[in-house]
Amino acid sequence: MSKETQLTELDKQIAAPDFWDDPQAAQKISKAAASLRDEAEYWLSFKHRIDDARELAEMGDDSLRAELETEVAAIEKDLEKRSFAAMLSGKYDEGDAILAIHAGAGGTDSQDWAEMIQRMYLRWAETQGFKTEILDLTPGEEAGIKSCTISISGRYAYGYLRSEKGVHRLVRLSPFDAAHRRHTSFALVEVLPQVAMDNPEVPISPSDVKIDVFRSSGAGGQNVQKNSTAIRLTHIPSGMVVTCQNERSQMQNKEAAMSVLRARLFQIQQARQDAEIAVLKGDYTKAEWGSQIRSYVLHPYQLVKDHRTDYEVGNSQSVLDGALMGFMESFLRQAE
Repeated sequence: MSKETQLTELDKQIAAPDFWDDPQAAQKISKAAASLRDEAEYWLSFKHRIDDARELAEMGDDSLRAELETEVAAIEKDLEKRSFAAMLSGKYDEGDAILAIHAGAGGTDSQDWAEMIQRMYLRWAETQGFKTEILDLTPGEEAGIKSCTISISGRYAYGYLRSEKGVHRLVRLSPFDAAHRRHTSFALVEVLPQVAMDNPEVPISPSDVKIDVFRSSGAGGQNVQKNSTAIRLTHIPSGMVVTCQNERSQMQNKEAAMSVLRARLFQIQQARQDAEIAVLKGDYTKAEWGSQIRSYVLHPYQLVKDHRTDYEVGNSQSVLDGALMGFMESFLRQAE
């Protein structure tokens, strides 16, 4: 079925008088229709740009050459970006993502590194126009964070971010070492698709989930939660625990925690299926903490290198400021 036909069918459903009788289903259909409509409008606009550029070229006016060359370069760059996006064809690539960061061994240095990574991804998301929300955060004892969970919403958020899953290593002169010696720190990045609450692939029985309510941990003073709004979910069959202590209502925190729990259970289910397939193929390798995917070196020289693709950048600060698209695209092209 073509995308035009899909959009026509969805519009028919939206126009039905009983469309909003099921708000959850209605929102899902509306979001799908909006995505298809945006894509159709983009390609129509893109075609008009090409037609206009062709008309300028056919005029043969040398005074328009500079303007034409600028527009052609912009069209080529836009087309390359769209062509790459077309490679993100996985089932969940077009959807939202949940990003979790965990400080590794190394005490305060690793907790500080985890916070640096958090800032890096928040800056990257901002440059891409994605919406972010910190769902849960555990601060470090002296500095940095022990862990955090971030919701990142926007088209292809998961498609791009799935390239970031793994261990990230930092090499620098430690600001927490009185002797200012060089330290190596590690942090683990998890990337999960935001699986819809009604996804039949991840059934969760209410009787399988234990719910605890507690006060959110804040910075003290006026920031301390006076009401118990934070939520802790324990999935009894798996023993998995998820917390959400954003400064929102108890109901909102519960919904967010359920979203993270569903995503984690989905990841386990997918990992089990992938492992079974890999065993059948004879190429199964257990995923472990020890193999870092990327190194960020701040001393004795500046370099960020991805060990899977050998893609590297000499300006470490630009990467820490969110310039990650080169790494993402390099990995995703290689994975094709």
